[in-house]
Amino acid sequence: MADKELILVRHAKSSWGDMDLDDHDRPLNGRGERNAPEMGVRLAGTGVRPQAMFTSTALRAATTAEIIAEAIGFPQGEIVREPGLYHAGVKDWLTWITGLDNAWNTVMAFGHNPGITELVADVWDLPVLNVPTCGVVWLRFEIPEWKNAADGKPIDALFDYPKNEMGMSERLL
Repeated sequence: MADKELILVRHAKSSWGDMDLDDHDRPLNGRGERNAPEMGVRLAGTGVRPQAMFTSTALRAATTAEIIAEAIGFPQGEIVREPGLYHAGVKDWLTWITGLDNAWNTVMAFGHNPGITELVADVWDLPVLNVPTCGVVWLRFEIPEWKNAADGKPIDALFDYPKNEMGMSERLL
């Protein structure tokens, strides 16, 4: 049985400079443009090779996904823009995760708070009070099918974010 790995990434810091922009269309700000490549380098250093990558359709999430995809060698043209991940709540996330193709053992997804934090804290009872912008939660499940991801705790969980000096070595379990 192959383990399933789910890598959740909150979008990098976005700009509030143009208050006339729709929330969906807000770009990254300077900090976000610095943090996304930094987190991409950290992820590349782990050797991660997702078989599928999904992102919210929001500009800030899609841009974060493209930057990280480039850093880890994932083809940007294969990133799937998933409308349901835009401000997805826990129920939306669980429906999406449990419906993933079982042929994929490693999936990366880019989204928003509070959904990502509530998902990891409330569903899997991980000690995360907040997934900050460009934060990464890497979960490994000992399950044969994605439909079982909501039923129990992951067997391993890593947490990283731009201001974390420990890097991906910060274990949650």
